[in-house]
Amino acid sequence: MTDFDWKQLFNPEFYILLQIGGVKIGLYVVLFIVFAETGLLAGFFLPGDSLLFLCGIYSESLMKEFSTGNDFVNVTLLAAMVSLLGILGNMLGYWVGVKSGSYLFKKEDTFFFKKKYLFQSKEFFDKYGSKAIVFARFLPIIRTFAPVIAGIVEMDKKKFMFYNILGSVLWSFTMIFSGHYLYELFLTQFHIDLKHYIEIIVIAIILITTIPVLIKLLKKRK
Repeated sequence: MTDFDWKQLFNPEFYILLQIGGVKIGLYVVLFIVFAETGLLAGFFLPGDSLLFLCGIYSESLMKEFSTGNDFVNVTLLAAMVSLLGILGNMLGYWVGVKSGSYLFKKEDTFFFKKKYLFQSKEFFDKYGSKAIVFARFLPIIRTFAPVIAGIVEMDKKKFMFYNILGSVLWSFTMIFSGHYLYELFLTQFHIDLKHYIEIIVIAIILITTIPVLIKLLKKRK
């Protein structure tokens, strides 16, 4: 067993393959992370998008305990569970927003909470309105605070739940199915095992999902 390196905390593969006493707990850790990204306001540093893409690649391992014997059903079940936890996380984030009101805008920064991200999320929400709940799912940091903003501005509950469910389903199914079937495609057609290029995949996904946010911030500064 190798010594623990804190850098592993930023590696999605670490969570997926995590074991305690020989027992694989990757699936439960993944579900908790998805929930924490929005529900606990501590998810902005967690590897959300790349985590789900890798879940698709490692779906067979993650679903081994709950395997139905059908590959497609297993991947669908995995995406459904992730989607459910994403919905619940957003619901908690919305509730925090409703109860906290303007308190969060006055709260001091901590390791887990950065006020600037809250303001950025509010600008994003003001620009896209209700649809921001869906769009935010695909943007790191923004997805952590978007449901909180929705609660603060007292967005209609039914409307929030509609976009919450839609966004969670689109996000989880898109990322997980993409990872699963792209892995199969590269392996069968090109004989390339994407598991050997995890670091490159993670970096690529991070760049793809964060570049739009960075461009927006740079334009604002100019």
